[in-house]
Amino acid sequence: MDDDLADLLHRVVFLLGEAARRRADSAGGAGGLSYSQMRLLGTLEDIQPVTQHQLAQALSVSDPAISRALRPLETAGLVQVRQDPEHARRRLVTITEVGSKAFRDNGKPLYDELRAALLEAGFPYEQYLRDTARLARLLEPRDP
Repeated sequence: MDDDLADLLHRVVFLLGEAARRRADSAGGAGGLSYSQMRLLGTLEDIQPVTQHQLAQALSVSDPAISRALRPLETAGLVQVRQDPEHARRRLVTITEVGSKAFRDNGKPLYDELRAALLEAGFPYEQYLRDTARLARLLEPRDP
């Protein structure tokens, strides 16, 4: 991929991320999830169960920051933190059904808003989704 295209894609992803952050943070005050909480729950949707340390690495934050971030989510019943049965000093984190629902419910308006904005701007969104899915299938590791 040429450098100009890579720079452009990086910029688009950055701008979408910033728009998502602003949108999620403005909804957070009204009982919704903050951008950071959405990001944490979304990561758990992808990788779970996961140790707190692995979660911190995946989100590029410190272990104490993850501990602080998990407390309100655990209190709200969105995540479950428990001792790892294989190692007493490790704590495993999973997203609960309530957490998954909250993630989807808070993310859907954001998804719909970004999709509408892209379509309005003439971005071939549906083709982009099909191409991305096809590319992901092509890049999946295959058994020998």
